[in-house]
Amino acid sequence: MPTLKQIREKQNLTQEELSEKSGISVRTIQRIEAGTPPKGYTLKTLSKTLNIPESFFLAEETPETIIESDAKLTVETTEINYSKIKLINLSSILFVVLPPLNILAPLLLSHFLKQKNELTKQIISVQILWTILAPIVFLLGIFLKLGRTFTLVLMISIVLSNIILILLNASEIDRKNKLRLKLNFSIL
Repeated sequence: MPTLKQIREKQNLTQEELSEKSGISVRTIQRIEAGTPPKGYTLKTLSKTLNIPESFFLAEETPETIIESDAKLTVETTEINYSKIKLINLSSILFVVLPPLNILAPLLLSHFLKQKNELTKQIISVQILWTILAPIVFLLGIFLKLGRTFTLVLMISIVLSNIILILLNASEIDRKNKLRLKLNFSIL
């Protein structure tokens, strides 16, 4: 059976990075790597974070099936190309031309570039949330009736907030291969 350590190393993660990404303590990760099987929340969280089925942690396997499991693991964990992830993130900026493109462009690019992973789901989820919140904030600003200047400043602020969000995530993808601003949940 592939161990958590083997799976973690295949995905080029340290124990600390896995802990940060999953929200599970480093000590718990160390216990699991030492042989304690994960249960409940920990099992589901590690499975989701590492993008592998829970059965990889639970199955009793013989040496022959270890090779098969490693092959399945390689197939299921698509190679993450961070330059493509960055392109998918930057494609959200097309909302300036047409607002729905901040969701459609990254969605289509992730499909065509074969980058369906947790990072692209987070990028799209953040854009969906922004698309929901932006009109609400704008309408609240209009209802306050503070004048045309305020409305113009509010519109510019809403647009700039998404541009800044996209650029911050792009710079973090460059530096640390992760997103700077992400949700604790996935809308997709």
